[in-house]
Amino acid sequence: MLWTIAAVLVLLWIFGLVSSYTMGGFIHVLLIIAIVLIVFNIIQGRRS
Repeated sequence: MLWTIAAVLVLLWIFGLVSSYTMGGFIHVLLIIAIVLIVFNIIQGRRS
């Protein structure tokens, strides 16, 4: 499920870069959050 959310956020980020600059900043923040969650998930997976 986390990978699905990350994929959707990446698609929205790309759409934001192409379509408008006002929504782009918000989508950049969401993308950074998604990347942090993915890295955290990978670190937690290696630990257990």
